[in-house]
Amino acid sequence: MTTIRYLGGPTALIEFGVTRLLTDPTFDAPGDYPIGTRTLVKTAGPSLAAAEVGAVDAVLLSHDQHPDNLDAAGRAYALGAPLVLSTASARERLGDPVRTLANWDSYDLEGGVRITGVPAQHGPDGSEHLVGEVTGFVIEGEGRPTVYVSGDNASLDVVRRVANHFGPVDIAVLFAGAARTPLVGDAYLTLTSDGAAEAARILGARHVVPLHFEHWAHFTQGPDTLETAFARAGLTDRLHLLKPGERVEL
Repeated sequence: MTTIRYLGGPTALIEFGVTRLLTDPTFDAPGDYPIGTRTLVKTAGPSLAAAEVGAVDAVLLSHDQHPDNLDAAGRAYALGAPLVLSTASARERLGDPVRTLANWDSYDLEGGVRITGVPAQHGPDGSEHLVGEVTGFVIEGEGRPTVYVSGDNASLDVVRRVANHFGPVDIAVLFAGAARTPLVGDAYLTLTSDGAAEAARILGARHVVPLHFEHWAHFTQGPDTLETAFARAGLTDRLHLLKPGERVEL
């Protein structure tokens, strides 16, 4: 059994059998979060505090350079975890316990759980020098569902590469708020609702759990547009649109 509990923003607790994994820890209160010459505005806090989450076996950190994916309290939590899998840039900035997980490389946890790093593109083509390095993850175990965690990815071509490498996935955890900031003009930094529905189709995913679609002012789409997009694509039965604190067993 795989259980996903949505905590808010990009943060979810994934219980993959007895293995506990946490995505992009963000536990700070609502407010303004400066980044360079811009400010990101957080509109709601998490459904659980870091202490209430408890211990995990690993943190899956898509990237560390943006406060909507790793904030101060989330950083403290991650640095107290036994293992953080992330980008080479995050390893350089954060040090232990961060371990670089390059694209297509795998890390084996106890209990037969394998986590593989996969590409993610945080914006339009050619924007990595502006937005920084980002990664996604695929979680596997013998006799268990395959779980894809997109991270902050805006590219369906990237999704196709993941699908071509792994074949159909059982559960797609998609960051799908259609984020926009002046950094890349009118382009999207993460999947739109229609893009999330198309990603589900490309992946052949039986279940889709959206993350990172609310609680920040730079998201331009949310629950209503996700419901509409999946209905239009004939995929409503695959969509698990959770409220903060809710969980789904898959």
